[in-house]
Amino acid sequence: MTVTTPVSGGSFRSYDVVVGHGLLAEAGSRIAAFARGRTLVITDETVSAIHGATLLQALGSAGLQAELIAVPAGEASKSFAQLEWVIDRMLSFGLDRRDVVVALGGGVVGDLAGLAAALFMRGIDFIQVPTTLLAQVDSSVGGKTAIDTPRGKNLVGAFHQPRLVLADIGVLATLPPRQLRSGWAEVIKHGLLADADFFDWLEGEGAAGADGDPSALERAVVRSVEIKSAIVGEDEKEAGRRALLNLGHTFGHALEAELDFDEERLTHGEAVALGCAMALRFSARQGFCATADADRAEAVLAAAHLPTRLEQAGEFSAAALIGRMAGDKKAEGGRLTLILARSIGDAFVERDVDPTVLGAFLREEGAAA
Repeated sequence: MTVTTPVSGGSFRSYDVVVGHGLLAEAGSRIAAFARGRTLVITDETVSAIHGATLLQALGSAGLQAELIAVPAGEASKSFAQLEWVIDRMLSFGLDRRDVVVALGGGVVGDLAGLAAALFMRGIDFIQVPTTLLAQVDSSVGGKTAIDTPRGKNLVGAFHQPRLVLADIGVLATLPPRQLRSGWAEVIKHGLLADADFFDWLEGEGAAGADGDPSALERAVVRSVEIKSAIVGEDEKEAGRRALLNLGHTFGHALEAELDFDEERLTHGEAVALGCAMALRFSARQGFCATADADRAEAVLAAAHLPTRLEQAGEFSAAALIGRMAGDKKAEGGRLTLILARSIGDAFVERDVDPTVLGAFLREEGAAA
């Protein structure tokens, strides 16, 4: 089965997110509809070895002139140095405004390739072919592109919507279990922030998706894309409602930054899972939601073998975490902003969070002063 979800909004050109099996092998004919000149595939070294040849063959079979370049795998490639290298390769290949960039890989590749496409000649078309669960349900949809700096994650970037997203469920079978579970954290996040019925399914039979069940994965990807596309269509540039998609991310990004983005210690998805659990517990402590909702969220995350407690990630200082959170993109004038919940499926933006209250909560969670 192939499911197509349109993403549309008043401020950007609409595009389709196609979810199904075998899409990588047939990607050439779909991409050919947008490629008027050359096609540059940007990927990482790990994905290139697994899926690069399949995509190049598909593009060649469709009569497209294609090149492939690969950056090192991992978060470290979301850097000014790699962005400069990618853009230099684009220039050396003689790309112009008729040409298309294809991002083949996970969120790192999608962010890097998307930002390069946004900057090159003030913007050329790009297509997302996400190969990780996290990218399929989250980062490939919505047009956010960015690189990291030593001061924080995703602080330099642009909104640049793709022309097409092809999410092949079959490629998820090549993921290591830990990476699959990291993507599942974003699936659970969507249920927590916007769809209580979806969360109920994730709590029950849908939980099989965390272990790689193809049917559960397909339903989870489709519903996650529907949730995200509806929100993005209302608020492309995060002026309001789109901020809800950052549930768990303010806590999570602070944890990642304190660990120097070391994915061996904490993947992005694991940071989001822990951040979601903390956001629900903070919501309960502030009286916004029932303690039972926070407990349910923690139980579903833990059942997927995701971290839910601070000590599972390392040792942290409350002051250092608050400092990181004050530098988050959602913060305004240094004021702390968190995405919290009134109940499962009903998230909201809480602005100007009291740092004293937050510090006390972090110490209760196990952070040092």
